[in-house]
Amino acid sequence: MTTSTKTFAGNYFEDFELDSVIKHGIPRTITAGDISLYTGLTGSRFVLNCADTVAKACGFEQMPVDNFLLFHIAFGKTVPEISLNAVANLGYAECQFLAPAYVGDTVAVESRVIGLKENSNGKTGIVYVHSVATNQDGTTIVEWKRWVMVHKKVPSGVTGINSEPNLKSYLEPSAKLLPPTLDFSAFKPEWSACEYLWDDYEAGEAIDHVDGMTINDSDHSLATRLYQNNAKVHFDAHAMKSAHHGQRLVYGGHIISMCRALSHNGLANGLWLAGINGGTHANPSFAGDTIYCKSQVVDKGEFEGRSDIGWVRVVTWGIKDVPGNELDACFSIDNGRKRFDKNVVLELDYTLLMPRKQ
Repeated sequence: MTTSTKTFAGNYFEDFELDSVIKHGIPRTITAGDISLYTGLTGSRFVLNCADTVAKACGFEQMPVDNFLLFHIAFGKTVPEISLNAVANLGYAECQFLAPAYVGDTVAVESRVIGLKENSNGKTGIVYVHSVATNQDGTTIVEWKRWVMVHKKVPSGVTGINSEPNLKSYLEPSAKLLPPTLDFSAFKPEWSACEYLWDDYEAGEAIDHVDGMTINDSDHSLATRLYQNNAKVHFDAHAMKSAHHGQRLVYGGHIISMCRALSHNGLANGLWLAGINGGTHANPSFAGDTIYCKSQVVDKGEFEGRSDIGWVRVVTWGIKDVPGNELDACFSIDNGRKRFDKNVVLELDYTLLMPRKQ
């Protein structure tokens, strides 16, 4: 019997070319079912994404899709061509949510390869991409840069490929991060069951989010299917038995969404996720881990001419199997390099928009 060559095994490190553009297939129309599944997986309860009445009072035409759900759906479009043969997704930078997405919007994505770096082991390399997601009108709704470690098709001697992009360490707060119709002037704290607004937070402030959430095997399996993220490290338990960890990894985006949901207790009025400044999946997560998180307010500021809204830059650490108040330090600095505690699975630096006191 002749073996078919119609299947696609994914790209390996050698298959990527600098500056090449990849138009990802399978555009996706967002449904109310997607939102319900996302809520069931994460328990997220930020009020802008829960109530049409609140969303309309804040200037949206209807309840917007949670920006992390949008990000994961868009991210999933990129997996077949970029990270099907990944060892791990390593980090994010310059992620900007430029327009709200709604039920009924159709998301399409394309990516450009902006960097390639071969690893010294000759077995893997790091691929850097800039991905842009647009809706059915061609409006950019979210864009981001990420880097992923990918297997080489044929392990070999090092070829010297080393072209790393210059990535911004954070997004400059500007009107670009403001949804054009967003207006918090009529916001009522009773809607979020939280009295703390932008005015109540200070740079340097630490927040222990208290609650924990255990990852069920079914949770992360359903999450990766919801986002159509078919990376082998998340899907194929049989193949992963012979991999380094001997089991499937939990998709790092699921950890991000868990931490965002857990952060509600302490940051409930961080209503709009404007962007991700940077992120690191510091250690792997597996089914059975219990995730806690804690945050630090890095900075805050105002927008010119806006008395209803302010921005807050936050770093959140996701921690497995150790409550946040029991971990003294999430990382240490060794010869100028950040070394994460073994229980830290995520460091996420992001910018939130909050209502101000009127």
